[in-house]
Amino acid sequence: MFRTLSYLKAGTPKQRDVYDAIETLEVMKTWSAYSPTLCGTVPIGIDVDTSDLDIVMYIDEDHFTEVEAEMTRLYGQYEEFRVKRYEVRGIPTIKANFVYRQYEFELFGQPRCVTKQNAYLHMLIEATLLKQKPLLRRQIIRLKNLGLKTEPAFCKVLGLEGDSYEQLLKYGREHQII
Repeated sequence: MFRTLSYLKAGTPKQRDVYDAIETLEVMKTWSAYSPTLCGTVPIGIDVDTSDLDIVMYIDEDHFTEVEAEMTRLYGQYEEFRVKRYEVRGIPTIKANFVYRQYEFELFGQPRCVTKQNAYLHMLIEATLLKQKPLLRRQIIRLKNLGLKTEPAFCKVLGLEGDSYEQLLKYGREHQII
């Protein structure tokens, strides 16, 4: 369901606006060779005012230099543009951030299939939980408005302790969600 953006066209007013912003920038078209996928809170309808647009991609580390140059060329003129390379849990990563029309974009690439990246897996787990337990939505949004990130908010309502990013994945595996 989340592999294309078509579901956003029939979503909330914000989801429709996000669709328009992404389409206007041609992000999915520009990066189509890298399987771009919108992840995070907007696709599952638990976004708050401070939520960004996380677009994850499969990018082989050998392409980081050319991708970094292209990101700078395409988005370097936008507010708060920055690009960096670093490791996330031992995985080489490239990330660019910028603001376009009131939305903070985060383009995130790793040499790992999108459907195996943590952002995608977290979103699947969260979407499943929201479908199974609709009353969670209000609790999660309230906690996010209080400043909690998404994964810690889910772990709090589920009573999971420890590293929330790992605990949510563990929960998803134990409950056969992922």
